[in-house]
Amino acid sequence: MSLKLRGKISGKEGSRSRISGTTGRHALFCKELADHLKSKRFLILLLLFGATSFASLYGAIAGLPEAIETDSNFVFLKLYTASGNSIPSFMSFIALIGPIIGLALGFDSVNSERTSGTLNRLVSQPIYRDSIIIGKFLAGTALIAIIIYAMGIAIGAVGILATGLKPGVEEVLRILIFLTFTVIYVAFWLALSIFFSVICRHAATSALASIAVWLFFAIFMSLVATIVAGAIYPINNDYNAVVNMFNNYTLELNLNRISPSYLYSEAVSIIMNPGARTVNVVTMDQLIGAVSGYLSLGQSLLLVWPHLVGLAALMLIAFAGSYIGFMRQEVRTN
Repeated sequence: MSLKLRGKISGKEGSRSRISGTTGRHALFCKELADHLKSKRFLILLLLFGATSFASLYGAIAGLPEAIETDSNFVFLKLYTASGNSIPSFMSFIALIGPIIGLALGFDSVNSERTSGTLNRLVSQPIYRDSIIIGKFLAGTALIAIIIYAMGIAIGAVGILATGLKPGVEEVLRILIFLTFTVIYVAFWLALSIFFSVICRHAATSALASIAVWLFFAIFMSLVATIVAGAIYPINNDYNAVVNMFNNYTLELNLNRISPSYLYSEAVSIIMNPGARTVNVVTMDQLIGAVSGYLSLGQSLLLVWPHLVGLAALMLIAFAGSYIGFMRQEVRTN
């Protein structure tokens, strides 16, 4: 056989192998997405997220007159950011409920199949092994995107019908960017829960580990940041308060930004509030001569693009950990 013919054959085999890998990954993606959509878990999450979303819309409509008195610009965005009748805003609700969706979709994605024996049959199929973990993550992310975009658009549609407000082009773009940030944020928690599902043998253990990490970042990280900043730059008396106040606040802010929850909340508050002009400490010298006004969408994005990169990096790191852990595990195919 000539070298030219061998090259053609090997090229065809390589192309067939790549097509097989893509086809297997697509088949697993469709299977996992269908399983999610048919599960009672999806229905419960949809009802939970829908109830909290429309409750926040009710509170926003009730508090809309007061919010307009404070600032009459970008009124449509206030349907997502305003709160009323002691009901938090949609933005606050989604920061709290969003991680629960990601954790619920991924905490038993691998170990439950290993326990039931279906993982053995899955890896014995003529597909690449990495297609399994990639398909699970992509299916979960697709479902997260469906839920978040559907609820975000539903909030806007019901708000238009209830109030008669018409959003501007910039307001629509800000809402879509906010929802995109949310998908990436929730996908991080999905990737983290899949990681614990890979390394933990039992679903209950992976669920507890995922919830523990979420509670630490959501509640205790700010306490840790305050304690560490106070220990390094104490402000326990008037002199230390004058000398260390700026350094203390800067260090506490940077430590809080390690938390995905804080990073997300800070980013979306800039996107959904055009009046917010900075994410860092502002001194009196910087305020001298500053003109008050609103930032354009491009300027707001310049402020928060490091947050988007940070959230995406955290998501990829968490998924890389689950990918490596799954690929290195032994799965018996009896």
